[in-house]
Amino acid sequence: MRKLLAVLLALAMAAVIASCAPAAEISAPEDEALPTNDAAASVKVGFIYLGSVSSSGITYMHDQARQEMAAALGVETLYLEDIPESTECKDAIDMLVMQDCNVIFATGFGHMDFIEAAAAEYPDVKFLHFSGNKMNDTNLGNYFGRMYEPRYLSGIAAGYATKENKIGYVAAMPIPEVIRGINAFTLGARSVNPDISVQVVWTNTWYDPVIEKASAESLLDAGCDVIAMHQDTHEPITAAAAREAFGVGYHSAMADSGGDTYLTAPVWSLGPYYTAVVQSVIDGTFKPEARWGGLEDGMVTLEEYGPGVSEEAAEAMDAAKAAIMDGSMHVFQGPIKDQDGNIEVKDGETMSDGDMLGMVFFVEGVLGEVTQ
Repeated sequence: MRKLLAVLLALAMAAVIASCAPAAEISAPEDEALPTNDAAASVKVGFIYLGSVSSSGITYMHDQARQEMAAALGVETLYLEDIPESTECKDAIDMLVMQDCNVIFATGFGHMDFIEAAAAEYPDVKFLHFSGNKMNDTNLGNYFGRMYEPRYLSGIAAGYATKENKIGYVAAMPIPEVIRGINAFTLGARSVNPDISVQVVWTNTWYDPVIEKASAESLLDAGCDVIAMHQDTHEPITAAAAREAFGVGYHSAMADSGGDTYLTAPVWSLGPYYTAVVQSVIDGTFKPEARWGGLEDGMVTLEEYGPGVSEEAAEAMDAAKAAIMDGSMHVFQGPIKDQDGNIEVKDGETMSDGDMLGMVFFVEGVLGEVTQ
């Protein structure tokens, strides 16, 4: 009952603050009236956020994309924030359905099984899940970004920046998504400096500012002079800046926290995707898909280069980005060895999407264990 009450209260708040436009626009003069569209009016979109919209990480980027989509299409949106990867996700889904949402996006990896079950329970609702791999032929799709592409580019920046050849990486969970990012970053760094090692510290949490900061400080204490991250706050970057170490952020622009040694961040740009999906629902053309967008279609990109990126590094990053986008190179093309020296990808071969999505090994140069 306590959980249900919490969700109801969150929904009430969301209904007030998360509509298609601010209240000031709803009461616009006649010559600036909101567009009328019967098809759009029949669609109501719900978002289930793992974190808080006030954070600077992935939930913030999802919410920016939600607002972009709502403004473009004139649809009503609701969101629930801080929804754990537990049965509270099921409660949140039920509440959004009760509020007549007929499109629901869930944004936590651990929301996946609850979304899959809900898709069967509510066949008239369209469900989309971020970072998962489950779908059906009628009303359940998934979406993610080829974040390993900008990760590789940020690794190049780190490879040029380090003086000690020791890079620290504050990582959330030992799952393929995170492992893939660590490996891509390491391959990028070692493409310009093969002597580099990347030390991984697992926090086993997506969001915990205290643990993230302490983990970054432990890596700095161990002699790392660059800190990269797969977390949801600025704390690893703030810790690096305090020691005048270089920093690579994630999810959203973090230059304000990085100081003069900040490099860049792989970031999300999900607004066009959300707009296209909801437009397909409005048009009656929605079909579930497993979408994995990359640099080429703009779902993922890099923050503008920070003051710590040298001219030489920028040139190398630009060249690699162009090669990835035109298909002349792939981040995970062989030869690639694991950290024990075993060949994982042969020379002349490229990892398949399936192998990348199930990646459970570290590449050569990574210090740390995949499992905890």
